[in-house]
Amino acid sequence: MKLKNIIIAVIIISILIGMKFIFFPNNSGKGMQGKGKGGAMPANVTAYVVKTEKLSNDILASGTILANEDVQLQPEISGKIVQLNFKEGSKVTKGQLLVKINDADFQAQYKKLQIQYALAEETLQRQKQLLAISGISQQEFDQAQNAVNSIKADMDFATAQILKTEIKAPFDGIIGLKSVSDGAFVSPSSIIASIQQIDPVKVDFSIPERYIYFIQKGVTVIFSIEGINQKFKGSVFAIEPKIDLASRTVRVRAICENNKNIIYPGAFANLTVLLDDIDNAILIPTEAIMPDISGQKVFVLKNGKSAYARVETGIRTDAKIQITKGLAAGDTVITTGIMQLKPDSFVKINDLK
Repeated sequence: MKLKNIIIAVIIISILIGMKFIFFPNNSGKGMQGKGKGGAMPANVTAYVVKTEKLSNDILASGTILANEDVQLQPEISGKIVQLNFKEGSKVTKGQLLVKINDADFQAQYKKLQIQYALAEETLQRQKQLLAISGISQQEFDQAQNAVNSIKADMDFATAQILKTEIKAPFDGIIGLKSVSDGAFVSPSSIIASIQQIDPVKVDFSIPERYIYFIQKGVTVIFSIEGINQKFKGSVFAIEPKIDLASRTVRVRAICENNKNIIYPGAFANLTVLLDDIDNAILIPTEAIMPDISGQKVFVLKNGKSAYARVETGIRTDAKIQITKGLAAGDTVITTGIMQLKPDSFVKINDLK
């Protein structure tokens, strides 16, 4: 009976051992080789050793060329043009008479006021002599004085109206194409021509808000224009004191000499803003950065395991990004395989750069 029980026990143990090898083959001693803590296989990753590098702190941007000064010539009053004293596309100087509108009615009014003024002056002188001998009252003398002042004010008004019939160049520049002819009737809404000062020229462009603390007045700007095989050099002279809420950018304006008049306002410009180089910048591959709701982070290697590190970023190049806070030279950053990682995971480095 005992022998039978022993045989049954041996059969049961054999069956259990067989089931163990069938359903749990990885629990053998041989299968434990190469596993991490808790039996989990280490993740295969690529890592990068952080080191300091020289960073060329340049900003690439696109902009638009603007005239240094630009104005449209429009009359202040309505009337017929009697003189057009300019040639289209020609240079003009500040104060040069460009357009004359008929002012015959204002001139006639002014002459009439001159006669009235002369008569009022004579009356005032006589009234003054009479006042000295008490021949008139002070009130009568004041009335004569008021008449002179009133006519003088009317003469000033007529002079101002006459000046409005003249359009003069507000600055040195080049006048454009005229849109009216001599003898045309114009009103304050009529555009006669435009005048632009294109030496120097302005260059307007926008930069991302993260560069606002790097750029300042005097920073050098290099730009090129379509159709001209030449680089132009200017400098920043004005910065918009606010960030655009829609684009999160800042408007910047540079100025550039144009003594050959080969740069035309309205042209598209490709710009490089030359900021100071950073000698000891910490750069890592951009694929190592993981954005989340709290900011940005990376996986670093510590004692063979992965760990989170919060970082702050700066300038981005074509392949790398600057780390301004969170990493130091000598740290090892995991660059690939990060999607399968969790904090405190064992890792196996396949490639270390």
